[in-house]
Amino acid sequence: MENTPEVLRYAAFSTTPNGGNPAGLVLDASRLDDARMLAVAAAVGYAETAFVTEQGVDRDPRRSRVRYFSPIAEVPFCGHATIALAVALSGRDGAGSFTFDTLVGPIVIETAGEGADISASFTAVEPQLAEFDDTVLAELLGLLGAGQGDLDPAYPPRIAYSGNWHPVLVFADRTLFDSFGFDPEAVRSLMDVQGWAATVTIMHRIADGEFEARNLFPVGAITEDPATGSAAAAVGGYLRILGLVEPPSRVLIHQGRHVGRPGLLTVDIPAAGGMVVSGKAVRIPGHP
Repeated sequence: MENTPEVLRYAAFSTTPNGGNPAGLVLDASRLDDARMLAVAAAVGYAETAFVTEQGVDRDPRRSRVRYFSPIAEVPFCGHATIALAVALSGRDGAGSFTFDTLVGPIVIETAGEGADISASFTAVEPQLAEFDDTVLAELLGLLGAGQGDLDPAYPPRIAYSGNWHPVLVFADRTLFDSFGFDPEAVRSLMDVQGWAATVTIMHRIADGEFEARNLFPVGAITEDPATGSAAAAVGGYLRILGLVEPPSRVLIHQGRHVGRPGLLTVDIPAAGGMVVSGKAVRIPGHP
């Protein structure tokens, strides 16, 4: 394929290459059109690949225009690829502050550390919350083999936004949370009809300020996302808007155990403004 760009591969929200969520990164996508970016993302096969389509926006060397593609479509925002990209750019340009101009607006990322020990934090856009239509909620629960009575009454079902819209369901029973299954095609069909471009977030509270999450993301060979930064931000917004936490506060979200890639996402919930999602990322060996 002509003009094949260099693709880096990083695991985000993990300190090991076999944990967290892998992301493809193209640090110079200035010559790629939409069709080529989609083709590259499909060839990489990860949940998302981030493309730096313009470097040095407004003559700021640490400001870039960034777009995200899954193997089947463009995604407005992707948290784990944002963390991975910031860590990769810190390795090249030095740690500090970066700004990514995305389809959901400018995202500011702070990085710290050096070498293989760089952490990154992004501040997401202002969160929003919407209620489910009763029939849509019933359909989603039915696809998971669950009902309203399986939900934790302390955490009402909602659709939360912090760059992407994520349905958020919190199961009361740990066994059901661990064991539920679903038909990927049926879930994808519902997501497409509802315009949910990212993931369906299913959680279980394991301690005060600590949750485990499964994020359904049927796309290509993928059914569940190992670590979802945009969902973590949406969950933070969900908790603050419903008054379920007293900000400023911190929430830990474990994700990826069910797909063999455990990772950890840290969400800092301020009294106002966007959620701050933090994690580490490491290079996946065996690739350029």
